[in-house]
Amino acid sequence: MSCTIDKILTDAKTLLERLREHDAAAESLVDQSAALHRRVSAMREAGAAIPEQEIESQIDRIYEMGEVMRKAVQVDDHQFCKIQEKLAQLELENKELRELLSISKESLQMKKEESMDSASQDTK
Repeated sequence: MSCTIDKILTDAKTLLERLREHDAAAESLVDQSAALHRRVSAMREAGAAIPEQEIESQIDRIYEMGEVMRKAVQVDDHQFCKIQEKLAQLELENKELRELLSISKESLQMKKEESMDSASQDTK
């Protein structure tokens, strides 16, 4: 199987790091939005008029960046969930294969003991 547990764990760590980066970027957008809002408020209080169109343009741009970040986080969340599911599946498969191997070893051991017993009885 080309998909190993180590690769899945590495991918999960990578996705987790990307989620943290996206989270930091989203926080940065929120901070930028708050700073812009403070700037607009300060300018209004000082009497400097900012054209309404510029304000709306900046706000639209911030919302667009927020939507892009939300979509990126959703995509990463989906990928992370798929990797977790695959990891759980591989762990279960590994457990089942180990059980089968154990049963096989026990069976071989029993056959070996039986053949030794029959060999010792034949020599008597």
